[in-house]
Amino acid sequence: MRPYLFGALLLLLAGCRPAPQEFADLILLNGNIYTADAKGTRVEAIAVKDGRILKTGTDKEIGPLKGDSTEVIDLGGSFAMPGFIEGHGHYAGLGNSLMNLNFLKSKSWDEIVSMVEERAKTARRNDWITGRGWHQEKWTKPIEKAVLGYPYHDALSAISPDNPVILHHASGHSLFANAKAMELAGITADTPNPPGGEIVRDARGTAIGVFEERAMSLITNAYRVHLESLSKEEKKENWLKGIALAEAECLSKGITSFQDAGSSFEELEWYRELAESGKMNVRLWAMVRHPYHALKDKLSGYPLIDAGNGFFTCRAIKTELDGALGAYGAWLLAPYNDKPGFSGQNTTTIEEVRRIAGLALQHNMQLCVHTIGDKANRELLNLCEELFQNNPDGKNLRWRSEHAQHIDPADIPRFPALGIIAAMQGIHCTSDAPFVVKRLGEERARTGAYPWRSLLDAGAVVTNGTDAPVEDVSAIESFYATVTRKRADTGMAFFPEQRMTRAEAVYSYTLANAYAAFEEKDKGSLEVGKFADIVVLSNDLLNCPDEAILETQIRMTIVGGKVKFKSE
Repeated sequence: MRPYLFGALLLLLAGCRPAPQEFADLILLNGNIYTADAKGTRVEAIAVKDGRILKTGTDKEIGPLKGDSTEVIDLGGSFAMPGFIEGHGHYAGLGNSLMNLNFLKSKSWDEIVSMVEERAKTARRNDWITGRGWHQEKWTKPIEKAVLGYPYHDALSAISPDNPVILHHASGHSLFANAKAMELAGITADTPNPPGGEIVRDARGTAIGVFEERAMSLITNAYRVHLESLSKEEKKENWLKGIALAEAECLSKGITSFQDAGSSFEELEWYRELAESGKMNVRLWAMVRHPYHALKDKLSGYPLIDAGNGFFTCRAIKTELDGALGAYGAWLLAPYNDKPGFSGQNTTTIEEVRRIAGLALQHNMQLCVHTIGDKANRELLNLCEELFQNNPDGKNLRWRSEHAQHIDPADIPRFPALGIIAAMQGIHCTSDAPFVVKRLGEERARTGAYPWRSLLDAGAVVTNGTDAPVEDVSAIESFYATVTRKRADTGMAFFPEQRMTRAEAVYSYTLANAYAAFEEKDKGSLEVGKFADIVVLSNDLLNCPDEAILETQIRMTIVGGKVKFKSE
């Protein structure tokens, strides 16, 4: 054969396969893959290169992208979709809850006291015992002696006389302290309520051990003195242990990205170190949280975007206007139905929030405001309307109402009009359902509590999450709540006319969350060029029966084209 003919033949054969640089690092075949793109496209296979999606299509179309070093995974027909994005949670708080006492599943005060008693048996004298997750509205055993449904501290103090105890409410907006903790905090009959908080007392004025909203600082300041006695190395070591637990928990539940709702500058620097050293396996998007005076001179270098190859971003500031409904802290337009004359707590002054909003504008950062009650949401909308009058791009800032749980119907159209994102949590609706009508009354609960359907129909962006560790970080449980509005344990339905469709619920956990973080070009759908962040499930969430949703297992979690979790 003549040399030039042989060369031509080699070129022809080479053209039958992609160039070596186009071979995939990972191929997923034989799947039922929902891409979550604008058309709701389904494909059989995905090819991944350098952590991003190279191509999607049929097995036949993707097959030629297999090279000698390509990893190939046969999905066996399993359902796959973009990895869940946790839209509002507390990453370090989740880790801390996994290290300390966790009361999310506790059904009685006696059970909580017993758990503390067991911990006290092995604790050193004067060691603080900490925990989180109790909720008085979810206990099934009645309490003989109580104020507003809260027990007295007596039983807790009796089993832990030598150890200060601090137990945070599931919402994070109140806490329980024993006698030793109150002694260290200097709580007496004359201690006044701080602005935006309340020391719960009985009719005689005796503190029963519960501290709501801003009053929590009276106890947490004493605990902080203990923490300050630890070296920086000890604090960081404990923090890293918690972060490792939080990461493993998220991956086991199909979460590939996590939006952290408030971290200190110190924590943000630690996150950055983890990302830049390649030690993060869940992508983290964080809000910095400090008062105005601590923020104003420390935002140089922010926003910080895509550190560690897209694993860490901080481009938002977190503040709050009120507290939580369960702790009577949600700021309401009218008094509580079950606490006459009381309309909740304005935990941060509007002027302070306005100053923080000014910093967000100045530094091109998103403003994320904790707003649960209808009064708090209205004040946020009013503030945004005021500030946006002099900012023609205001609607495109993607500022967020974190939780947006209770909204006056008249304010619902203002969310899309102002471009304010309703950063909500599906699981909060069904978790809170047993006491919402008691707090708000039937009409307010029906028309304005967790009004997902009304917001979506008005054109607002509604996101999803769990607020972990307030709730279990399970996206599956929150998805179920979102599409059924039913409690998993009792089947109690909470105004189901406000539920989302299956496709809307998937969107709320993927592209909506990505949009709410200015990350929709990289996350939220399985399209060419985006991160290969994928979850493989045992059930098709868009088509399986309602009752099968909660049975759904996480078979595989893939982040950046790498398998980070695989079920046994």
